Amino acid sequence: MYETTYLRASSLDEALAWLREHEEARPLSGGMTLIPTLKQRLAAPSHLLDLTRIEALRGISVASGVLRVGALTKHAEVAASPVVAAAIPALAQLASVIADPQVRNRGTMGGSVANNDPAADYPSAVLALDAGVVTSARRVAADDFFVDTFETVLGADELVTALEFAIPLRAAYAKFRQPASGYAVVGVFIAQYADAVRVAVTGAGASVFRWSDAEAALSADLSEASLAPLKVDPSTLPDDDNASAAYRAHLIETYTHRALQALLAQSLRQPA
Repeated sequence: MYETTYLRASSLDEALAWLREHEEARPLSGGMTLIPTLKQRLAAPSHLLDLTRIEALRGISVASGVLRVGALTKHAEVAASPVVAAAIPALAQLASVIADPQVRNRGTMGGSVANNDPAADYPSAVLALDAGVVTSARRVAADDFFVDTFETVLGADELVTALEFAIPLRAAYAKFRQPASGYAVVGVFIAQYADAVRVAVTGAGASVFRWSDAEAALSADLSEASLAPLKVDPSTLPDDDNASAAYRAHLIETYTHRALQALLAQSLRQPA
């Protein structure tokens, strides 16, 4: 690792002040991506800014049809939360299959979303559940937040503080795991709302994306039959050691069917 200065913030204001003061500083929460990156000498921040003592960035609550999760909430906490299980069971299930127990007990929702790893699970939930990404400066719609591999619209001195999920009528997540890391080779999250169905795919591109053809088909007819004629173009997908482009296209189609089967097996929540 390169030489760096460690700072531990006791409040959000202090953390933001340090980010403005040190242009090459990097925020640190669970560190599940940042620490390995430092060990591989792929990043050299001047300062590591530890956020873990900022209590204002924790907590899970529901109000007015919205589930709010603080940015420092760990994956294991989301998976075990009765509040999440009651509001959006699919989000709790997604959190329970992220990577491995070590990652789930250290990694945080805000860190995962801000990092925007193309194989991460949470971005698919953020996009499918029409979430708002609350930052220290603004609230960004999910459709506007993710830009490219490890890139979002976050400014250098801006931190994710919470995620606000619109509670759906039903939702489900299904993924094909990379055997060693547990990351998504392909993951599909489907959310049903009163006026539309949203389908988000992770692991199959430079960044998470919505499958618009599936959304249109399922919004018109929420059935497996409506998915039958849909095909994914492999030329738009990555081809790497985890899966060929053609196999990823097959996985998207297969795991969209599996997510839909899980969704249709659930009781329909009454709109708030």
